[in-house]
Amino acid sequence: MKSEIAAAVAALSLLLVPVAHSAEKKDAPPSKVDKAVEKTKEVIDDATITTKIKAEYAKDKAVSAMKIHVDTDKGVVKLTGTAKSKDEATKAEEIAKKVNGVTSVKNDITLAGSKK
Repeated sequence: MKSEIAAAVAALSLLLVPVAHSAEKKDAPPSKVDKAVEKTKEVIDDATITTKIKAEYAKDKAVSAMKIHVDTDKGVVKLTGTAKSKDEATKAEEIAKKVNGVTSVKNDITLAGSKK
């Protein structure tokens, strides 16, 4: 009986050590590796957002995927380039806003024939 209790206590202590270790880690400031991983995730997420927006433009006949440029930084999308009409510029902004991960859209698209 004593050996069964000792075995149970030993098994329980093995289970609690990782929990205690992870609790300590949450209070510690992020390491350089953790920061680098987060930065990499941001870059990948931004590239993914840009790619998804450009893919949506390519599918939409009202928006030129070649003339409207997309730049994403930390979820903030900046649209530049030239649109044939105000409707095209507005449609490009609407498409960008619908993409998952986009926090805001800055529309700097100029209209063809207009000077900015």
